[in-house]
Amino acid sequence: MTLVHDTWKHIRRSPYQSLAATVTLFLTMFLAGLFFLATVGSTMVLRYFESKPQITVFFTDKATIADANTLKATLQSTGKIASMKYVSKDDALAIYRQQNKNDPLLLEMVTADILPASLEVSASNPNYLRDLEPIIKKASGVEEVVFQRDVVDALLRWTNAIRWVGGILVGIFSVNAILIVTTVIGMKIALKKEEIDILKLVGASPWYIRFPFVLEGGFYGLVGAFVSWVIILGLLVWQQPAISGFLGMIPIIHMIFNTISSWTFVSAAVGLLALLVLSGFILGSVGSLVALGRYLKF
Repeated sequence: MTLVHDTWKHIRRSPYQSLAATVTLFLTMFLAGLFFLATVGSTMVLRYFESKPQITVFFTDKATIADANTLKATLQSTGKIASMKYVSKDDALAIYRQQNKNDPLLLEMVTADILPASLEVSASNPNYLRDLEPIIKKASGVEEVVFQRDVVDALLRWTNAIRWVGGILVGIFSVNAILIVTTVIGMKIALKKEEIDILKLVGASPWYIRFPFVLEGGFYGLVGAFVSWVIILGLLVWQQPAISGFLGMIPIIHMIFNTISSWTFVSAAVGLLALLVLSGFILGSVGSLVALGRYLKF
């Protein structure tokens, strides 16, 4: 308890310096939390689209089931196909009705006759898509070919960009936070030099003198991390309808955001809090240790 009391006394004696360190760590943890969520979210979206059929072949209205079977046999003979699924006009209508079951007007306007039959194809290796493309386009009855790989490649570029940009910015802010904490703790060590000399004279161990400063830096990180978590959580709750509407088709995101009070959302929020708090404490403590190594050598 004495160490905790000494730590609180350090903080209370210089509130403005403490506030500067806390705000810096808050900004660092806030940015880190946002980029962490953006990276996780983009990875979930990427995995979702990677799990979907990579090629969707739409047939003309005049195409027959025999045309689809011929194409399936041709593709299967290449040895490059992982799976194929034929979706008839009636199947397409059933899928359409399920997707628009809450809009009766749209259901009345669409019949099976105006929906195309299709073939969903997944290659055993994405690199085979270019080999399969000419075979599909030359097949009889094919009207349009949609390559899901184009979407996956675009998402992969976005995910990599988020990781690089986020990593660089968080790294810069982390270095800045360590420098601020080092400066603040260094100033406090200078102000308490006489008190430290007295403690050394009465036989206090080096870590008894150092530990309150380490706790102080960790405290700045804890407070900054907690405040950033509260704000991030508030933003997620506020934007929950928009997130669910935009990414609700992805099962894991739908599960997390469908009900804010659900156990999945709560556990994810607690996990994010633990990550931010641990990172903030370590970051603040590192700043303190740097200051101690530079200004308190014994």
